[in-house]
Amino acid sequence: MIKRVEQAAMTRVERRRIAAASLAALMLLCAVGAVYAVQARTAEVVARKRELPVYSVERSDPVIAISFDAAWGGDKTLKLLDILDEYGVKTTFFVVDTWVQRYPELVKEVAARGHEIGNHSTTHPQMTKLSRDGIRQELSTVAGHIEELTGSRPTLFRPPYGDYNNDVVLIARAEGYQAIQWSVDSLDWKNLGVQPMIDRATRSVHSGDIVLFHNDSKYILDALPAILKSYQEQGFTVIPVSQLLLTGETTIDAQGRQRPAATVPEV
Repeated sequence: MIKRVEQAAMTRVERRRIAAASLAALMLLCAVGAVYAVQARTAEVVARKRELPVYSVERSDPVIAISFDAAWGGDKTLKLLDILDEYGVKTTFFVVDTWVQRYPELVKEVAARGHEIGNHSTTHPQMTKLSRDGIRQELSTVAGHIEELTGSRPTLFRPPYGDYNNDVVLIARAEGYQAIQWSVDSLDWKNLGVQPMIDRATRSVHSGDIVLFHNDSKYILDALPAILKSYQEQGFTVIPVSQLLLTGETTIDAQGRQRPAATVPEV
């Protein structure tokens, strides 16, 4: 009888040991699984990191940039340049190759008056629908024609329609361009009227902003003097986009704002 009790007790102890060992093994398995899951999620986040163009720049001084996309008409461009001269403003024109081919003398005039010329593609396509070779071709053809006319090759690229993905941004960088968007949209292409255009372009403007206009929009000549005057009254100096950009080690945050690399907080 005593022997049977002892055997039963030993069996219970053995069962407890087996159960404890099984639980430990299960916990170890869960821990390993959790580590792999974290690593997988981290790898997925890195793989999905979105490359961004510059929408605005972190600047402590009161400077902004205005830019004009030139893809279609050119009738207003000389008067536009005269207004910029009157206010002592230098800016950036992003040109499409079809515009360059149609208005080569205007391209030369824009450069001669001290404005910079950026790349806005060759045929104004949706860049995200192109192959990588197609993206390179869109960048290359217009750049060659700009250089032939002005003696300088562009270093800034604005994707048509603001349409980009990682390939567009990374290939542009590899080809020597900084991809540029905008932080203030005048919506001049909607032809809403002079005052709506002025309001859109001058309200809530901050240092480091990039403002978008089009050289042939309906009300550009009527609205631009008031816009430039407003910038001056607000204490802003208008400079070309390339001069707005920071030099040295920089990064672009989730909002597309270019910053010195050291100022980006660690996550």
